[in-house]
Amino acid sequence: MEEKRDVPSALRTLLAVDAYLTNAFVNWAQQFLVLRQLKTHHTFLKISCHSVVWLATNLVLIWIFNNPNLYQMQVNLFIGLFLDIILTAVLKALTRRRRPTTNDNLSPDKDSFPSGNAARVAFITYFFLNLWPVPLICVPPLLAWSFSICMSRLLMREHHIGDILAGIALGIFQGMIIGYVYLERETCASLVWWITDEKISGAEYDV
Repeated sequence: MEEKRDVPSALRTLLAVDAYLTNAFVNWAQQFLVLRQLKTHHTFLKISCHSVVWLATNLVLIWIFNNPNLYQMQVNLFIGLFLDIILTAVLKALTRRRRPTTNDNLSPDKDSFPSGNAARVAFITYFFLNLWPVPLICVPPLLAWSFSICMSRLLMREHHIGDILAGIALGIFQGMIIGYVYLERETCASLVWWITDEKISGAEYDV
């Protein structure tokens, strides 16, 4: 049986205010059709930001494209996504904040803080805006997708506002970490070669 923790009164008050503001905000946001429609696309949005989907897709694209010009982006993105899983899991285990009481989600993941989806989408957005900038025409869809992910989590009452904001902050922090340890192109190519056991054209170990 899980031991009940002694939460400081100040923190309990802060959490209660967060829960109240979240409920009030969601009730207000549901007045707008354009926001209500996000609930309809909730499953698609959730899958589009799922860690397994991004990790698996990234690995598959490395194999399919086999493009040395993309290795640096793909490897650093993979490291960032893996870091996201670890940090989010650790923070959820430490905080153990439950999802909103009005949530009917039967997901086995009952922990709410921070929002893993918000952290992941913030990291991905940071990555493709700062570390591997995408063409300007791709920026509006990227930002719209990020906003939709975060808003849908609130509208489905799967997270509180504080969870979302903490997730966004965590994602940006992860992006800054990856930016600091950003692997060079040659290193990424060597890692791909080592994993796939293939020779890279133009490298000194090419045979």
